[in-house]
Amino acid sequence: MLRENEAEEKFLLRKRLRRGLAPLPEAFMRRPGLAEGRGFNPAENDGCLRFLLPSSACRDSWHNSPTVKKIVLVFFDAGGGHRAAATALDLVIRRDQRPWNVELLNLQELLEPLDVLHKISGLSIQDLYNRMLANRWTLGTPQLLRVLQLVIRARHSAVVSLLEAHWRRAQPDMVVSLIPHFNRALCESLARTCPGAPFVTVLTDFADYPPHFWIERQNQFFVCGTARAAEQARAAGCPPEHVFLASGMILHPRFYEPIEIDRDAERRRLGLQPNLPAGLVLFGGHGSPMMLKIAKRLDRSKIEVQLIFICGRNERLANALRNRRARFPMFVEGFTQRVPHYMHLADFFIGKPGPGSLSEALAMKLPVIVERNAWTLPQERYNADWVREQQVGIVLQSFNQIAPGVARLIDGIPGFRERVTGSRNRAVFEVPEFLAKILESSECKAESRPQ
Repeated sequence: MLRENEAEEKFLLRKRLRRGLAPLPEAFMRRPGLAEGRGFNPAENDGCLRFLLPSSACRDSWHNSPTVKKIVLVFFDAGGGHRAAATALDLVIRRDQRPWNVELLNLQELLEPLDVLHKISGLSIQDLYNRMLANRWTLGTPQLLRVLQLVIRARHSAVVSLLEAHWRRAQPDMVVSLIPHFNRALCESLARTCPGAPFVTVLTDFADYPPHFWIERQNQFFVCGTARAAEQARAAGCPPEHVFLASGMILHPRFYEPIEIDRDAERRRLGLQPNLPAGLVLFGGHGSPMMLKIAKRLDRSKIEVQLIFICGRNERLANALRNRRARFPMFVEGFTQRVPHYMHLADFFIGKPGPGSLSEALAMKLPVIVERNAWTLPQERYNADWVREQQVGIVLQSFNQIAPGVARLIDGIPGFRERVTGSRNRAVFEVPEFLAKILESSECKAESRPQ
């Protein structure tokens, strides 16, 4: 217990007060892990995340305080990972009681006046992108991506003008981008309107897909979730002290909370068998027709397996799977916030190599089976290469090979589990610390400038 080490408690208290943070609650200070100097570990501190939200009175005082820093987190809804990362980061910042006024900015909404496709068809670019993902219309995306980048470059001045107007109103102390493509415009507009306010890009992909995707040659900071991305940022001319390496992708804090259930009993409740290997099949928030093909191919095989399907908002797909008679047990879920719960019941993961779902599976200690081919999004192809490098799963040329892929994984599952268990991703708790350091260094530079 911490009471056995008063010096450590006083050190933690002084550290929080120097950063303008409120003292931690007494109950939190008694949690395991702190006395040993290991910091806050959600896996050991069950329930702590729930009571660390500041009170409404405290938040009101922060908003009215001249020392409060305004942080803008920029996201859009092309794919679900950017909003999810911004939301998770905002939640942890508030739970950590940092005196920051956080604003979540949906860039698509701000730039809607420039969206020609939306004016003509009523369908935004991000809606078209999500529809392409849901229907797997992804062949040729490298070429389409370059066309999109040409359009963005052609509208650069107009985008910068809209952003400058927003920054003048918002007056942020820091802007954090969790999106690709627009970082040049975001950085340029911020530098013009709020000189000295740092601009940070947090990559939500395992690596950049150059040129002009995530990393631009400009005066800014980067937070990278892999060594490969950090190397790319430094190679682009970013000073090493401006590149921060996190231990993975940002995940929602719920993936770190303990799950205390009788696993066998819960499997039985869902119609699954306690001792049969279970795969969780997940293709993002809108599902994919590939999920039905995977069910059919495994049904035709002789592999002893059972599957949990999470179909997201694709009710048509969910109903097709529910109405299908299979030789093995299946459980089908639609859109749910309980992904960690279902992953806890599974033994391995099947899906596309998206950075979010891939990182969630690994955080829940599941080996993965993913696909890499011409239909794989170009920015996600390195993710599959990373799976091979780390030996945490199997990469197929096509999900047509899913039956032998599942057989190989089940045969080698002890080794896969050992390697997966060795990975520890705490990025969602690390990134606020990085941002605090960036703010502190920017303030020191501002104070040292001659008046």
